[in-house]
Amino acid sequence: MVDGGIRVLVINRSRHNDVSLPKGKLDPGETLPQTAVREIKEETGLAVSLGVPLGITNYVMPNGREKVVHYWAAEVSEEAMASSTFAPSEEVQSLEWLPIHKAVTSLTYERDAQMLERFEALTKEGITSTFAIIALRHAKATPPYEFDGPDFERPLTQRGRNEAQLIVPSLAAFAPAVIRTSNALRCRETVAPIAAALRLKTKATAALSQDAFEEGTSDIRRVVGNRVRKRVSAIICSHGPVLPEIVREIALATGSTRLTSISRAGDLPVAGFTVLHLSKDLPGSGIIALETHSL
Repeated sequence: MVDGGIRVLVINRSRHNDVSLPKGKLDPGETLPQTAVREIKEETGLAVSLGVPLGITNYVMPNGREKVVHYWAAEVSEEAMASSTFAPSEEVQSLEWLPIHKAVTSLTYERDAQMLERFEALTKEGITSTFAIIALRHAKATPPYEFDGPDFERPLTQRGRNEAQLIVPSLAAFAPAVIRTSNALRCRETVAPIAAALRLKTKATAALSQDAFEEGTSDIRRVVGNRVRKRVSAIICSHGPVLPEIVREIALATGSTRLTSISRAGDLPVAGFTVLHLSKDLPGSGIIALETHSL
C-alpha cells in the first residue's frame, strides 16, 4: 500500500526488452512454492511469503517448448523493502511499482495482465491481505504391525524423517508463524524440522489426534476456530482420517459453501499439505483459494 493505494511490482527485462512479472524456472528438487520465493528474491532482491494463488498460464517459447507458469500474490513488508538487495543486471534492468490499472496496461504480455486482473478482482471485493491455514498430514510412519507399543508413540521411518526435511522449504514459502499438531509422535516429528527452521514453538494437543477423533473426544472446532480468529498463518498437522474434518471445520468457520468438495482437500498423502487462504479483512468471506502440494 502506498498513500492508501495498492501498488504492484513489474520488472523491466533488458534481455527481452519487455515489461513482465517476476518468474523463473524450477531448480532440480524444488517445489513450485519454493521456486516462486527464490525467483522473486533473485530477480527483485525482495524476500516475500506467498499469498493467494492467482492461476496458471502456458505458452510456447521460440524454441518450440511449452512453458507453464504458476502465479501467486505476495505482499512485500516494509522490512523487506528496507533490506532489498536489488541491483540492475543483465536479466532485470529495473523495478517499477505501479497502480494496478497502470501495471495491467504496461505489461508486455496479455497472460501477465490476466493474472493482475484476477488480483484486481480480489481487491475490488475488499480482499487485499490474506493469511493461510496449512493442513498437513504427518510423514511416513512405522506401520502398526511393526511397532509394539501405543499407536500415538509410533515414530517416523527413515523415509518419513527425510520427507519431514524435504517439505520445509515448501511450508516456509507461506511463512507460518504458528504450529499446532496432534500429540502423536509421528506428527510431532513431522513438524520438528519446520519449527527448527523458522524458530517456532510447537504446541501439541490430543484434540487433533487420531485416537481422540475415533473416540469422539476430539476438539477440532475449537482449534480451528482459534486459528481463524487469530488471522495468522499457521500449520495444523494431523492424521489422514482427521484432516478432511479439519478442512471442513475451516470452511464452516469462514462461511464457505461446497463443504463436501472442500473437505476432499484434506485427503492427503503422507507429508502432503493443503494451503487454505483466508482474508484478514473479511474472515467471513469464505476460503479465498486453496492449493495442495505433495512430494
